[in-house]
This record gives sequence, C-alpha cells and structure tokens, in this order.
Amino acid sequence: MKKTLSSIRLHRAAHIRAGQVYLIGAGPGDPGLLTVRAHNLLQSCDVVLYDRLVNPEILKIAARAAHIPVGKSPGKTCRSRQESIQQLLIRYARAGCAVVRLKGGDPFVFGRGGEEALALSEAGISFEIVPGISSMVAVPALAGIPVTHRGVANAFAVFTGHAGEAQNEIDWELAARIPTAVFLMGVRMLPTIVRQLLEHGRPAHTPAALISRGSLPEQLTIIGTLNDIVAKVQGVQPPATLVVGEVVSIQSHLTQLISSAVSGAQSQSCGTQSQARTAETGS
Repeated sequence: MKKTLSSIRLHRAAHIRAGQVYLIGAGPGDPGLLTVRAHNLLQSCDVVLYDRLVNPEILKIAARAAHIPVGKSPGKTCRSRQESIQQLLIRYARAGCAVVRLKGGDPFVFGRGGEEALALSEAGISFEIVPGISSMVAVPALAGIPVTHRGVANAFAVFTGHAGEAQNEIDWELAARIPTAVFLMGVRMLPTIVRQLLEHGRPAHTPAALISRGSLPEQLTIIGTLNDIVAKVQGVQPPATLVVGEVVSIQSHLTQLISSAVSGAQSQSCGTQSQARTAETGS
C-alpha cells in the first residue's frame, strides 16, 4: 500500500499514541505466533517500516497503514542505510504518526533494535519495545529440538551467521565448547561456521540441524553432523537456523511424540486441521 506522508489518515485506538514509535518483533514468521500487543498495534498504526523477511500475511494486519519496505540485502550492513531508516522513523513520528518498526524475531536479537531505540531517544522521540518470539528458540522448538535438555545441554548461545559478522565477531572458542550453539541466518556462511567449529575443537561427529523457513508450512529440517551437514544442505535457501549440539539427537524422538499428539488431538476434534511443519532429510 502506497501513501504519502500528507495523505496518511490516522485511525488510532486508545492503546496507541500519535508521535510514538513501536519497535515490534514479528516472531519467526507464522502470523499465529505474533503477540497480542503487536497485533493490536499493527491494526491501529499509521505507518509500518518493515524488514525484508517479514511475512506478507503479517503486514495484512496493518491494512490501514502505509507500508514502507526498509529491509537490507543479505550480507550488507551499510551504516548509511541504517541511519536512513532511523531518520525515517524520526520523520514520521515528528509528523504525528503512530509508527511501527516491524522486525523479524525479536527487535533486540540481531535486529539492531537497540541502535534504533538510542537514535529515537537522542531525537526526543517516545518509543516502546514490543518483544517478539525469537527464532533462536522458536525455530528449533518447532523442529522438535530443545536448545537445553536436562542431562544433555545446560546452556546455549546464539550467534549471527551473517557474512562478515560471522567471520570477524564470533567467539569461536565459546561456540565450540557451549553445549548448544545456535546460528541465525547462517546458510551462506555454513562452510565457514563448520570449519571454524572443527578448528576450535568441536568433534566432527557432533549432531547438527539446519531448519529452513522455520514456523512456515514449508519448514524443512535437515539433520546431520558437522562432518556432513554442508553436503546435505546443498540448495537450501535462506532464511535458516543452524543448531549444533547433542540436543539435535533428541529431535527424532520428540518429532514422533509431537506427531502422535497432533494425530490424537485431530481424531477427537471436529474438523481440526494442522500443517506439517517439518520434513526431515538424513538421520
């Protein structure tokens, strides 16, 4: 939906304020995983500045708002681009609009939400943080992989898998020894990630899983080890989440239990439908 600043009509409910910016996490992708607060704000806002991977179905909730795409291309973190996004937020807020800045996952998990909050504060713009369900735990969970499990993993760490950042900013010693390592947006950097983990002492037989299009109907889970995961995921397109650790070995058992529970619930309900969330490749 294209609207000019001067043509935006304000349709505000009591829970939304003019001249304020809402930094909202859209969750992993499934509109059903959006928070109630986020849903209400999207219905009432004037402008939505959204990232590249936000599900179009979520944008439909903001039917009366102007939609402005501000997503950056993979592997590119141009400072000038980020600053221009922040200036747009300030501009629309100063014009009296209720502004939503919509990000995938959670705005404070590799979403640059902190930078935008600081920029708004420095400009004297009121803002609110609306957390979202982060892909770092939601996507593995939907694939039947707990990031912690008693007796298997008592800690986990999440890392960016973006090109450049993955090479230069990751503490590879930590990534190699933490029981569960989760990498977001790591498809293009997967060979580098695997090589670094192996070079820093992670055993080649460590279980690994790549989950593509997490939470969406076409979700695909590929199971392997550090020794073969790169070969197994050839052709898989981002976005995807990589999980490395012994918790991955629990996946096959949990997936069977989840499938059985869903089947049982369906047999006792009136026409309830469920989407298959995971297709497995490998063992």
